[in-house]
Order: sequence, then C-alpha cells, then structure tokens
Amino acid sequence: MKITTLERGGDPAQNECVAAARYNRGVESPVARIAVDVPLAHLDRVFDYAVPEALDASVVPGSRVRVRFSGRLVDGWVLERVAASSLDKLSAVAKSVSPEPVLSPAVAGLCRAVADRWAGTFADVVRLAVPPRHARVEKEPPRAVAEYAVEATAPGGWDAYESGAAFVTALAAGRSPRAVWWALPGAGWPGEIATAVAATVASGRGAVVVVPDARDLARVVAAVGGVLPAEAYVALTADLGPAERYRRWLAVRRGAARVVLGTRAAAWAPVERLGLAVCWDDGDDLHKEPRAPYPHVRDVLALRAHREGAGLLVGGHAPSVEAVQLVETGWARPLAASRAAVREAAPRVEVAGGDAEQRSDPAAASARLPTLAWQAARRALADGAPVLLQVPRTGYQPALACAGCRTPARCAACAGPLARAGSGAPGCRWCGRPTADWACGTCGATDLRAVVVGSRRTAEELGRAFPGVTVRTSDRDSVLATVEAKPALVVATPGAEPVADGGYGAVLLLDGWALLSRPDLRAGEEAVRRWTAAAALARPANDGGRVVVMADASLAPVQALLRWDPAWYARREAAERSALAFPPATRLATVDGAPDAVADLLAASPLPAGAEVLGPVPYGDGERALVRVPRAGGADLAAALKTGLAARSARKAAEPVRVELDPLTLI
Repeated sequence: MKITTLERGGDPAQNECVAAARYNRGVESPVARIAVDVPLAHLDRVFDYAVPEALDASVVPGSRVRVRFSGRLVDGWVLERVAASSLDKLSAVAKSVSPEPVLSPAVAGLCRAVADRWAGTFADVVRLAVPPRHARVEKEPPRAVAEYAVEATAPGGWDAYESGAAFVTALAAGRSPRAVWWALPGAGWPGEIATAVAATVASGRGAVVVVPDARDLARVVAAVGGVLPAEAYVALTADLGPAERYRRWLAVRRGAARVVLGTRAAAWAPVERLGLAVCWDDGDDLHKEPRAPYPHVRDVLALRAHREGAGLLVGGHAPSVEAVQLVETGWARPLAASRAAVREAAPRVEVAGGDAEQRSDPAAASARLPTLAWQAARRALADGAPVLLQVPRTGYQPALACAGCRTPARCAACAGPLARAGSGAPGCRWCGRPTADWACGTCGATDLRAVVVGSRRTAEELGRAFPGVTVRTSDRDSVLATVEAKPALVVATPGAEPVADGGYGAVLLLDGWALLSRPDLRAGEEAVRRWTAAAALARPANDGGRVVVMADASLAPVQALLRWDPAWYARREAAERSALAFPPATRLATVDGAPDAVADLLAASPLPAGAEVLGPVPYGDGERALVRVPRAGGADLAAALKTGLAARSARKAAEPVRVELDPLTLI
C-alpha cells in the first residue's frame, strides 16, 4: 500500500512513502537511521526511513543507500537499525547501493565529533573519511586474513630518549600512552616509528601512521616492512589510483590489515582495535585539510585516540606549539633525548655574519654566501660528501623590484608581481604576460633587481662558483628522494630536501630573513621547523657535519637552532601567544565573505559569553572577522557558528560565508 507520509526534512507531496515501520512484516529492526548526503547545515541530522523487507539483508549499518529526500534521490549512510521510530509514518529506503559496511561505527562517531568540533556537517566530513566506491573492487574475492605473530622488539633507538623505552614497553603491554616526541637529528626516526608500531601490533592491536608527503611515507614503509610481515600493513597514497586505493582500504575495513601508513587521508582508516596513532612532523601545512571543515590531522588523531582509548605519538624534529600545549596541559608526556644524546647526534651549527667573521670579512653580514659558508661547503666536498643548500623560494628570480628606488615591480596589465623564469625578459606571476619594456611608476627607472633569488638561480650561480662539481636541484617541479654519498651541491626548497646516504657534510641555510620576515604569526615557528628538518640530514659533529645559517644570531629561532633546542622555542612561543590570547591558548575562528554576509552570520550566531569579535577588516574581495574564545569555550563557539550557518542555509542566503576554526594563518 502506498500512502502519503511525512519524511523528516522531506517534501510529502513528492515522496513515495510506505506504511509505518512497525507494519514491515518480517523485518526485525525495520527502521534505518540515515545520514543523507546533503551538505546543508540546517539538515545536518539523522533521518528515519523504513526498510523494505526485500532490502533487509543489504541495508546494514555502515552501508551506502539511496533515499528520497525533498523530492529527489540522494545518497545516504546507514548509521544504525532500530526497532521503532518516533514518527508514525516513514518513507522507505529506495535502493541499497552496496551491502558493504564501509563506514565503521568508530569512524562514524569520529566524523560526527569532527563535524561538531570544526562547525562542519557530517556529509562534508564523511567524504574525507571514506573513499569513493569502486564497484568492481567490491566484487573481487576478499583478501584473506592472514595469521601471523609479531613479537615486540627491543626499544632500539628509543633508548636514547628519556622514558622512550617505557613508552615502547607500555605499547607492547596493551596500554595507551600519549606522547609528544622531539626526534633526534639523523635519519633514524622511521625506524623508531616502526618499533612503536611493532610493539602495538604485538599487543594484538592496530596502528595508523600519518606523514606529510610521499617521500616520508616511502621511508616509513621501508622501516615498517623490516619489522612486520607484508600482509600486516598497507600504504595509502593519493597516487595509487581509485581502484587500488579502495582495494587496500577495504582490506583494512575487513580486518585483513592491522596497520595503515599514509598521508593525510589515512588518519580516517578504519583500523580495528586501534592501539596507536602517529602524526609525524605535525607542523607541516600538508596535514591541514584544505576542504571543509578544514580539520588538522594532529587534532583528528588526538580526538580519535581519546574516543577509542588508543595511544598517540605526535613527533618531529620540531613539533608545533599546538603539540607542546598537549604536554603543558598534562594530556600527553614529553619524549625528548638528554642533552648529552643531542650533542652526540647533532651537527655543529654556526651563524654566518657574526662579530668574529665580520672582523675578518666586512661583507659577511650582507653576503648571500659568506666566507664561513664557502669554507664549510669546500671542506665537505673535499671530504667526499654532498652539500645541501636550503633556499626558501623556488624558481629563478621569483620577486623583482626597481633597481633605483626598490619599489616592487608590478605588471601593467593586472598589477601582479613580476618575476624571471630564466635569463630572459620578466613576466607576470599572475597573468603570465611578458614585460620587456617595464618602467618604474615611482622613479621612472627601467632596471630591475632581484629581491629574492630562487633555487634555479642559486644552482646556476653555484655551478659557476664550483666548476666541475655536480649541482642538483630539488624543488616543486622535481623532487629528489635521495642523493649518493659523493661530492655534489644539492639546492632544495623547504620540504624537498633529499636524504643523503651517510648524511650531508654541510648544510647551508640561505636567506634566513625570507623565512623570518613573513607576515605570519607562525613565521618563527615555521623557520625553526624547516631549519631543523634540513639540519637533521647532516652528519653528526663528530663526523664533521656542519650547519651554517644565514640569519641574525640574536633572534630566538636562530638561538633554538644553535642550541638544538626546539622544545625551548616552542614553550617560549606558547607562553607569548598565551599572554596575547592567541591560539593555541584560545580557540579562534575566521569568518570570510562579503561584508553583508559576514555581518549576517555573526548576527545569527549566538556567540558564547566571553567571545571577542575582531574586525571585520578587508580581506581579498570581501571582509574577514576573527572570533576568539577561551580554550574551554571552543565547543560553544563551534556550536554557535554552526547555528548561524544553519539559519542562513535554512533561509537560502545567497552570499556564501567561509568559516574555519583553528586556521593556520590569520592574515
């Protein structure tokens, strides 16, 4: 019998409906609670649907279905099956897309928690958590669940850290320690992650390891492969292709693999009995999701570890200020080596342009590659070792200015910045138009000078300065994974530094001012992270490893590198931000959009007591407002902004508004 009924959120005049769920004979739990794939804030809730008897076996919790919603068929996720609904009459599930329960209860709960924490919708978050369906892969014979035994290995490299051995022992015993890890310089961190993972698997539990990019992942996969059988783990990367990625993801969901290694999306992998979640180099911006609601891997894994009772390891050569806050609040414990172990593993770090050097070389303070750096490079090459030069910018001459008055050079057509891709005429970085007859609008001069020298230009200059020495580049256009242990000059941008066999004889950190002078709250923190990541690739000082940084020695980030004490700088930065009520001491949200839309959202959001609205100020083509609250009020702020977004979507407000909590950049 077909009757017209009310569907929650639906249009009763356009829906095909069935009798109340209690009339579906033969169905034990006739009601399916479904999250529909409609990313509207005011519809971000669960809807009840009746399960026809013919679909009873395939409409299972975690499966994909199609339901009629507001007169059209939409996708949905079955969250649970229940015996009754609060409504008398329900619409029926129209179709079972697949009986595969791809959305596990733990991941579904995590999606809901992430949506609530970052003022998003369940529909947006579940797209991040579950890859698109590949029907052919689902029909393949399932991967067999292999029987294997893993014994906890010795702490290995963890012995160098205070409480490191205890951390591994706790994992092997089935406990769930939480730690922030300051990794020692050198290439040993993948092996230490593998040891922690093996200890977790030995306790009968699973693990998730998330790294920023494919090069880091390759190193971790090789290390884990040395302690676990191949059937125990899978690697999830974006370059696998949809079929292979879904095949590996299903192997995890079906329990055939206990360990997942991957980049950002691997944080959501449905590992059974999760015992350890690892986030390596949490300060890398690749861990920040660029899609709504913009969660960060570190925070997702921390939330997941809390919900599932798992251990957490946030590590890096220079963990972020947010990671330090986990220690300051007592939620996690620090894992750091003693000063003696640091001195043994770290290279010798020097600052170019110091007082002593300027007395012998007056141009040292202004030279791009002063005498100290030249000497370090020549000595390393003479010893048969490669030399790494970190350059903040890619390209040839990525920024140009008037040679006369130093006014930044702009395109006459679109006002974009001019740059040189080679020795030819400059061109606009925005519209791409060449500019052969440029003239300064301020002083009329026609000559240009480079404000910043990129990696390609640096490589060209070094080739002339070191004849006969191989010069290689590793940047956005071509990233090297490794280099051989022989004399060579390697010019790399931050994050693209290749690993050298046996370590670099010298690491030269050029143009430090370019990192430190960025108009960003995190400029100093990011400089320390990038410098330590590059310097960690050098040989220890006892083996002749040297690091030369071109920056002002009096600055705190430079002092942190000189002393190899990034934890000191992170604590200092956290204290300063707390005094100024900046994150992570507070929860902060950015609201971007047209002026009227920003004002409308703020008016529609019942902001919690103590909320402070900064701005709005001009931002892009519209305005930006900042809303901050004490850390304890973060959940209330997210709920208030979600209420405002729901009110605007319910009345179909025309102008969009972008809301982001815990943004990486504020300006």
